[in-house]
Amino acid sequence: MEQAFWVQSPGEGAIRDVELPEPGDGDVLVRTLYSGVSRGTETLVFRGGVPASQHDVMRAPFQEGEFPGPVKYGYLNVGVVERGPAELEGKTVFCLYPHQTAYVVPASAVTPVPDTVPPGRAILAGTVETAVNAVWDARPRLGDRIAVIGAGMVGCSVAKLLQAFPATRVQLIDVDPAKAEIAKALGVDFSTPEEADGDRDLVVHASASEAGLARALELLAPEGEVVEMSWYGDRAVRVPLGENFHSRRLVIRSSQVGTVARPDRSYAQRLGVALELLADPAFEALVDGECVFEDLPSVLPRLAANELSALCLRVMYQPQ
Repeated sequence: MEQAFWVQSPGEGAIRDVELPEPGDGDVLVRTLYSGVSRGTETLVFRGGVPASQHDVMRAPFQEGEFPGPVKYGYLNVGVVERGPAELEGKTVFCLYPHQTAYVVPASAVTPVPDTVPPGRAILAGTVETAVNAVWDARPRLGDRIAVIGAGMVGCSVAKLLQAFPATRVQLIDVDPAKAEIAKALGVDFSTPEEADGDRDLVVHASASEAGLARALELLAPEGEVVEMSWYGDRAVRVPLGENFHSRRLVIRSSQVGTVARPDRSYAQRLGVALELLADPAFEALVDGECVFEDLPSVLPRLAANELSALCLRVMYQPQ
């Protein structure tokens, strides 16, 4: 009998037994090695903060149940194929699957992890995929002055990718000065919002705060652009469109991972790019917390209450 983590009701999690179906032709049976808790989205789900109007949009690919609960939710899973097509058996794969000890999915739903990427780091593939999409949406130019507001998993990943563009100057901004260490590990500059450099050509906003969005607009140069990545759930957000917003011809654009930002790339290709990028050991700085699978019901409430500060919580599974 396998086991899965469920949000029973807002603020309450539990481990449930799961009986797996027999794999059919074209299916794979995957034994989980690690899963990752995407803090922003998953704590929102855990608190019951998904608006009714967004229940369909927010569904994870292999979600079971409905918001606000009971619901089995998650999408950062790395495991080993125990049964399936010969070319996949024994391979380490990434899948957009919730926290579960083993699972059966179509072979097309898993992506082999490159040998250059440790399995424990590969849980970041879904997050880096989001960052890849944001960079495609942002379309940075050579020599741009760039700020990324919000040093969470997504913001840090975006800053790391943007830093690779020639002659760009990237500053990662967060209210927590302790995030300077993560910025250093990623090779980007750091600042608090009050001390951030202005006159930015591009600002990527990923703090999910009203104050962060307002500061993003303040930091822009004339004709600059904010790429809004934040998911606000059921919160109403005020946007300061008065003062010099129009006279400076500022732009706010949305970026959402549900649509591939490049028509010449598929979801699978975007994920493949993300996994290749994870060969860079600098991304290991984003995994700053660990727990065993059995402890998720006690750890998630602490994460949702900000008693734990992990950017990405790596969940470890006992070998069978």
